[in-house]
Amino acid sequence: MLRTTDNNCGKTLKELDEHLSEKELDEHWENLLSIGNCKIEDLCKNSPDLFIFPKSSEKYHDDIEKSPIFSLQEKDKKLITSNIMGFVGKNETQLTISSRFAKDENDYFLHYMLQKVFSINIFKFEQTPNKENIWDFLLYLFPYYLKKAYKQSLYKAYKREEYNDANIKGTTDVKRHIRTNIPFCGKVAYSMREHNYDNTLNQLIRHTIEHIRTHPWGSNLLTSDSEMRDIVSKFCFITQQTYNKNARQKIISANLKPVSHPYFTEYKELQKICLRILRHEKITFGAKNDKIYGLLFDGAWLWEEYLNKVLQDNFIHPENKTKKDKEYLFENFQPIYPDFISKEQPIKVGDAKYIPLENKKNIGDDEKATSIYYKTITYMYRFNSTEGFLLFPHPEISFDEKYKIKDTDGSLRKLGLAIPKNAESFIDFQNAMRENEESIKNELIKNSQSY
Repeated sequence: MLRTTDNNCGKTLKELDEHLSEKELDEHWENLLSIGNCKIEDLCKNSPDLFIFPKSSEKYHDDIEKSPIFSLQEKDKKLITSNIMGFVGKNETQLTISSRFAKDENDYFLHYMLQKVFSINIFKFEQTPNKENIWDFLLYLFPYYLKKAYKQSLYKAYKREEYNDANIKGTTDVKRHIRTNIPFCGKVAYSMREHNYDNTLNQLIRHTIEHIRTHPWGSNLLTSDSEMRDIVSKFCFITQQTYNKNARQKIISANLKPVSHPYFTEYKELQKICLRILRHEKITFGAKNDKIYGLLFDGAWLWEEYLNKVLQDNFIHPENKTKKDKEYLFENFQPIYPDFISKEQPIKVGDAKYIPLENKKNIGDDEKATSIYYKTITYMYRFNSTEGFLLFPHPEISFDEKYKIKDTDGSLRKLGLAIPKNAESFIDFQNAMRENEESIKNELIKNSQSY
């Protein structure tokens, strides 16, 4: 398995795995050419086993679907990564993209952000997240999609039921009637289609729940809050009469056709997640030839949503507002998307940036950095703020750099949230992150200082 990190400026395959032979390098390169330099939206259209989260990037205005998972330089045979993290593969080629803060194979930072964003009680996790199986990340998504689907109520589907009594309502089953009711005893064999909660989709959800229970920290996911416990209990109750753990493959096969109900729209994504959780070993180790498969996360989206959880007591996150509450640069046109606006005066506005911003020292030397700074200054002008900030993850120690905007009272600040890289365990990592989060919050909410 090839391993690299996000925001890597370029490494050859030999640098990713020095033990590869020239033949293996050529084979991996050919497989990666089918994945790299291609728009994510194009890959997803033809690759049902490739899962990107969040599912609809247009909603978040980051255009991630227009970008490639990674870029390839044919001349030097280098692989360049951006903000995408996770796992992707084709044939025998498997590439893991860890966060740049991962230590060896332990990507505590990615696990930590996922648990925080999806409101999982991270302090219940006494065991270290599985460092070998990237598909464990799917378990974090299950509660999120299960709750979204359940808001549309329990899924109901038509199911043909067989009866043998005197209350004839459906279609008479002549053969079964002759077989069971001769001589006539006042009963008639018949069948009818009825709405039923005990259907193949709910059975799939039940099998997924039971599979998660067997995971070292799966029980924590299923009991993370009262809402989750209640939903799990409901699905177990409606499937208790027909659930059979030995019928799992049959239930999986019955769910290969996506749900197309016009009302239960959220169950389609839940169905995909369940199938991926139950079939992860098959996808990872027995993928069909020439099929692209994987599980990937947009690091920029994840970082922004993680910071929202950290700062929500003191800052508004406008991206979570309805269309009616959208912010505009001009009168009712040109929508803008500042990530954070302080709730208290004086107003502070800021953006979350997942890129290694500490390296962007000179604004004029980097077109991307230039647009980042200019955009934040535009937000400051729009909200009549003299304080803007850019918040990014920084290795080991906190980072604080301030720029005075010439001939104004305004200033722009780059703040790096320290990410522990040498934590000995996941518990140590969590404790260190809590301290660093408190430190960065205190920096952001304290009164303005002169420069």
